[in-house]
Amino acid sequence: MSTTDSSFLRPRLLGRATVNVVVAVSVLYTLLPVLWLVLAATKDRDALFSSDLLSTSGFSPVQNLQDLFAMDGGLYGRWYLNSLLYAVLGAAVGALLSVACGYAFDKYRFQHKEKLFGLVLAAVMVPQTVLALPLYLMASEAGLVNTFWAVFIPVLFNPFGVYLGRIFSRGYVPDEVLEAARVDGAGELTTYVRVSLRMLGPGLITVFLFQLTAIWNNFFLPMVMLSDQDLYPVSLGLYQWNSSASVSPEYYPVVIMGSLLAVLPLILAFVLLQRFWRSGLTAGAVK
Repeated sequence: MSTTDSSFLRPRLLGRATVNVVVAVSVLYTLLPVLWLVLAATKDRDALFSSDLLSTSGFSPVQNLQDLFAMDGGLYGRWYLNSLLYAVLGAAVGALLSVACGYAFDKYRFQHKEKLFGLVLAAVMVPQTVLALPLYLMASEAGLVNTFWAVFIPVLFNPFGVYLGRIFSRGYVPDEVLEAARVDGAGELTTYVRVSLRMLGPGLITVFLFQLTAIWNNFFLPMVMLSDQDLYPVSLGLYQWNSSASVSPEYYPVVIMGSLLAVLPLILAFVLLQRFWRSGLTAGAVK
């Protein structure tokens, strides 16, 4: 190999090595906390306080699991079901609403359409914590504070999901197909449900996953709206237990085990739906 060729390959190899190092550091940064959580969830209280996670002493995952679901009369199981109800049902209904709104913005002409869509884009940039107090005041006026609906209704409306719905509609639903359905006599609602919604399947799954993650990790809104522990989601319940752990150390193992179980639904959802998610993310790139 000539000197010119070696000098040409050296920057490429150096750049590839740099990229590999950055990727490796990113992977470690992401996986090390998860690894710590898995190891800590299998240890009893004494092993946790001694920071002896890598040894076989204090190995008690079954006992930690039993203590988790027995603590405070089995509140964790109630919190888990609440989170599943808030997140799965909320994400499903919210994804349907978002995709339908995005479809309407893409396929129909109406007055001030782009101005209204500009308001949707502006709402994307508003932090959810800023909206918590106005939502609380509105829920208080409606008599919904400390109820299931106080948390469930606000999570149904996602401006970012509407934005994604318009992009997916533009990428997946050709106007020619809609015209053909109308020529065959199908109404607008029938066309959307039987034709467009099927084409929007990957986009619908993608919006669902985004909303599922956001609702499952939602913390501030339930903290503002709820005072009844039976209505808490997992995130708020574990926060309360963690606050009590400084006074009652027996909460430490159950908080860690509960945190590990709280991660599992999101991992399961992404594993089962990743095929649709990937195709949804590449919709605009392959059109």
